[in-house]
Amino acid sequence: MPPLLSVYNLKTYFHTYRGLVKAVDGVSFDINEKEIVGVVGESGCGKSVSMLSVLQLISSPPGEIVDGKVIFEGQDLLQYQPKGETMSSIRGARIAMIFQEPMTSLNPVLTIGRQLTEGLEVHLSMNPQSARERVVELLRLVGIPDAKGRLDAYPHQFSGGMRQRVMIAMALSCNPRILIADEPTTAVDVTTQAQLLELMQDMVVRFKTSLVIVTHNLGVVARYAERIYVMYSGRIVESGLADDIFLNPLHPYTIGLLKCVPQLGETRKERKLVPIQGLPPNLINMPSSCAFLPRCDRARDICRQKPWPSLELIEGQHYVACFRDGPETP
Repeated sequence: MPPLLSVYNLKTYFHTYRGLVKAVDGVSFDINEKEIVGVVGESGCGKSVSMLSVLQLISSPPGEIVDGKVIFEGQDLLQYQPKGETMSSIRGARIAMIFQEPMTSLNPVLTIGRQLTEGLEVHLSMNPQSARERVVELLRLVGIPDAKGRLDAYPHQFSGGMRQRVMIAMALSCNPRILIADEPTTAVDVTTQAQLLELMQDMVVRFKTSLVIVTHNLGVVARYAERIYVMYSGRIVESGLADDIFLNPLHPYTIGLLKCVPQLGETRKERKLVPIQGLPPNLINMPSSCAFLPRCDRARDICRQKPWPSLELIEGQHYVACFRDGPETP
């Protein structure tokens, strides 16, 4: 069965007064039906821009999708006008997104009920009464107490966790094929974070949708993701099944990320988090060699002599972009 979504050689650049920022530079990935996929990496590595590019939500200017294909249900979404009727019918209805900060995504002057019913009326042609009944059902599903009574409340009258639940209900309202969650638990406490992740996992099963979790925290996707893409400086440096990534990480950057995650069962003396030294490269002035080279403690001569390697299949579904078998550095 072909993937539900296939992205090929996606490139999204930003034109700034300092130069051209290559935020996403040749990214390719697949999303299959009814699976949970994690996209991880440091802030600024291109995770969110990649997902926004899929939906053509990049502000132009300064942003521009300069190359690539986004094949969804046999259609290349990049062939459509960003503000055209076709893309408008896909956003929210077929591919939905939960944004990072709900308070900036929800309209502060409209009630929660109105913001949720609007999508149902536009995409599913529901009448106001039917849409309102559907919204009450959705709010109950995501754990909002007194759902019917909260329809006329405003976003500021909800807690951060409850606002995020409203965003989940909004994203699922039209039964999308793919749900993209962009750092969905950043602004909430650890307990609420676990509740929201469990909720999204349950909704994936209930609505038979695919879920993409975009995060900088490998610990978040450890329990939920079936496959993982690791991004660095606008590219994917490693991908594979979750077991491949966690049990047999191959790229030095992935290994570094895992060392930053506390391990259960360690004693206080054994518990030592090892940060990745250095800073990511300047995306305006990218090096010709591997972008991770200045921070890599496993660098070889070949890493300095050749351009950044492309992804290569190692085994099964495990891919890595690294000169693992090159000559050792003296």
